[in-house]
Amino acid sequence: MPFNWSDYQTGPFYDEMITPLGHPREAYDVVAQYFSSKSIKNLQDRQSYVDKLLLSLGITFNVYHDEDGTERIFPFDLIPRVVSSMEWAHIEKGLIQRIEALNAFIDDVYHRQHILNDGVVPREWVETSKGYLPQLMGVSPPHARWCHVTGTDLIRDQDGLYYVLEDNLRCPSGVAYVLENREIMKRAFATLLSSVSIRPVSQYPSWLLDVMRFVSPNPSGQCAVLTPGIYNSAYFEHSFLARQMGIELVQPTDLVVKNQVVFMRTTRGLKRVDVLYRRIDDTFLDPTVFDPRSMLGVPGLFDAFKKGNVALVNAPGTGVADDKVIYAKVPDMIRYYLGQDALLPNVPTYIGSNSSDLAYILEHLGELVVKAANEAGGYGMLVGPHATQSELASFRDKLLDHPRNYIAQPTLQFSRCPSFVSDAIEGRHVDLRPYILYGDRIRVLPGGLTRVALKKGSLVVNSSQGGGSKDTWVLEGDASC
Repeated sequence: MPFNWSDYQTGPFYDEMITPLGHPREAYDVVAQYFSSKSIKNLQDRQSYVDKLLLSLGITFNVYHDEDGTERIFPFDLIPRVVSSMEWAHIEKGLIQRIEALNAFIDDVYHRQHILNDGVVPREWVETSKGYLPQLMGVSPPHARWCHVTGTDLIRDQDGLYYVLEDNLRCPSGVAYVLENREIMKRAFATLLSSVSIRPVSQYPSWLLDVMRFVSPNPSGQCAVLTPGIYNSAYFEHSFLARQMGIELVQPTDLVVKNQVVFMRTTRGLKRVDVLYRRIDDTFLDPTVFDPRSMLGVPGLFDAFKKGNVALVNAPGTGVADDKVIYAKVPDMIRYYLGQDALLPNVPTYIGSNSSDLAYILEHLGELVVKAANEAGGYGMLVGPHATQSELASFRDKLLDHPRNYIAQPTLQFSRCPSFVSDAIEGRHVDLRPYILYGDRIRVLPGGLTRVALKKGSLVVNSSQGGGSKDTWVLEGDASC
């Protein structure tokens, strides 16, 4: 029996596909018609086919400390998310603006520090940030590009307005799933895909390679992807991107530094490496400069970087702008460096180290989302309305002990998308992570990764916390939601 959209409940949330009156939004006309023609049994068969396809293609991720095993299929939701061309144009402009300001901020922090001297961003916030590396003072990466790859997380509120939830500038993951999600849709829903004109995403690997070549110290330099190894949660992505770009995938043990030049070991001897797309956190890169306990680092790598003999993508030190406390000042950065108002606003944010903010957070702890300043993947977070009394008490102690390490935000009602879950189509909360590349110019991959909180009622979309993903379609035409 075909699915009837009149049975679908939008709830008190902004629904990406269906209006409160029960009608499909204009951008979703074709998608809504297609899925209304399918029975639940048909969709279950498609889901089974997709799951087998994911497994055969090795589209998996690892979860640390998982008692049931380390490797899982990355859950894929059958119903795509659609973004109109007009809506995307606004998002793209806002992201380009944001990356320009963030890159200028990082460069300023490690050089003249105008923004700190002028008090726009508190100096204490920067100097106490785990992502701030004093060793980078005075260092200039090629073309003053610091954040070559950024994944910026966006949400929509109950009115459908876009907000930036956070910026990921160190080693943002997930883009391989964007590319593979599109391939999955081509196989499982070829008829639907052929009936809608959408912008491609397959150009991402070539864009990334363009960035690496742009910052290379040699015009025909050797590029490679640096991975911690097969047990890293994003190893699938590391190997996937290396294959797609046609470059080597190397581990730290494959590299050696001689006379401030980086080489990789091959069966034919040492071969120089000029650019590393590194998927290892800053402080693990070189045990002689950062954390001496690091087993992942390459001794001498930092000196080779400072000397200009190897480019690192992203540059070390970008983590200072990945701090969730400093995130609160990005709209001020945009005004300071660009003389513009932010096109994509931040979510209202309370800062633990601000005494009045801290008092408010403690008083309203059960109503807020509290986040650790330097955690990712949904870890170190409290969702107040869903927390137990024990969890609230624990976070109260953490806030009082280390207020600098925490921010708090209102519990926004994320937008929802229709999702196929087991034997029904129901609304599930989503966010959107577009990927922005900064080489000779700033490019934004059309769409990005739509992450879905597959657990009913959950606001946590991270794969490590039970989330999945959707294919995200940016329309070529002018349809608007």
